[in-house]
Amino acid sequence: KKLQFSCRFLIKHAIIIVQYLIFLFKERSKEMDLQILELFSGIGGMNYAFKESGIPGQIVAAVDINTNANAVYTYNNRQTTVLNNNVQKLDLKTLERLQINCILMSPPCQPHTRVGHKKDIEDNRSHGLMHICSLLPECTSVRYILMENVKGFEGSLAHSLYTQTLRKAGFHYREFILSPTQLNIPNTRYRYYCLARRDQNFPFGGERIWTEFPTIKQQQKCTNTIKNILESDSLLSADFLVDQKTLDRRVLLMDIVTSSSTNTMCFTKAYAHYTEGTGSIFCPLKPEQMHQIFGKLKHLDNGNSSKENQALERRELLQSLRLRYFTPKEVARLMGFPDTFNFPLEITNRQKYKLLGNSINVQLVSELIKVICLQEQLY
Repeated sequence: KKLQFSCRFLIKHAIIIVQYLIFLFKERSKEMDLQILELFSGIGGMNYAFKESGIPGQIVAAVDINTNANAVYTYNNRQTTVLNNNVQKLDLKTLERLQINCILMSPPCQPHTRVGHKKDIEDNRSHGLMHICSLLPECTSVRYILMENVKGFEGSLAHSLYTQTLRKAGFHYREFILSPTQLNIPNTRYRYYCLARRDQNFPFGGERIWTEFPTIKQQQKCTNTIKNILESDSLLSADFLVDQKTLDRRVLLMDIVTSSSTNTMCFTKAYAHYTEGTGSIFCPLKPEQMHQIFGKLKHLDNGNSSKENQALERRELLQSLRLRYFTPKEVARLMGFPDTFNFPLEITNRQKYKLLGNSINVQLVSELIKVICLQEQLY
């Protein structure tokens, strides 16, 4: 009887201990859940990156002032609250009411680009980030921040003020300059990233700006081709063909790729409006066929044909290249957006390219979200 009593006693208390451990695990899981505010949210790249990361949590709200971007965001993420508002209107009470512990943001890059005249903090578009800097020291509920910007931001006064704010607010932070090609994605898009978190330092050094991922093995050279992101040419509108006037004037300045290419240029918001330096152009021919046509063009330019015949033959050769712009769907695929991502019917192609050019690479940022939550020692 004493033995039976002892067994029942032990089993009862073992059950209580297990139940308590389960309770503690659930409470710990709640603490680890990211409750995210997405700032300068655009078309929702950070949202997709967070989902791709597999980290538990939710996007509590997204904030952007661009109505087209907000329309695209809502079209694809109806469950997320999208605030059509200026980030500068946020205050501490609003942040506290949202009960967030994480901020994902991609502030405007124009103040730090040549096209934007590099006005830095004197550019009105920097004011949103500066406003967030003014709030962070008092917003103690925020434990994690991921910020993306253009390469070059790291040399700006805005960068100095932002990192100074992080230190003042008790954040540990790490900085990166990374490109999707390092994840075997055939698109070059170097961007600055800053990961910050309170309480716990990162398990890898912060004495330099990292140019590689500290957690995963990355490619020295991209080996994936663009073949898998292409739409069928037979289904595409002629609107995507490069027009004759642009061919005549700009063909030698274009970055032309084929289905076997393992890299593409960074696609900017001016893609398809300007051809030089805004993204790659696609040629559906085999590389050897394309090079053969360019050889004929070079020979033609050095030939003795009449100007009229030369112009006609040149036009025919250029048209035989069948050069076209990458479609918005293809650009979105290169940037890591899933095929379920779409644009509302009222958004024009010009607007689509502009919105994509201002967005992020989803897959790359998803890996960085995993890094920001990293607990174990790496070395």
